[in-house]
Amino acid sequence: MSKIDGVIELIKDLLKKDGRGLTIQELSEKTHVSRITAAMALMKLDGMGVIDIRTIGNCKLHYLKRK
Repeated sequence: MSKIDGVIELIKDLLKKDGRGLTIQELSEKTHVSRITAAMALMKLDGMGVIDIRTIGNCKLHYLKRK
């Protein structure tokens, strides 16, 4: 498992627990990785269709898609 795969799993777990949505900054702090690594993981999750992104001003909130 690569580092990014581990970060993806951590982010999915965090988003499951937090229904209000999280920013890249919050996710990078909680997973202890750089914002760039967190952003790359989020791009992969978005490409897989796993998350929704809501833009509010200059912030993007990330949520797990509801089934």
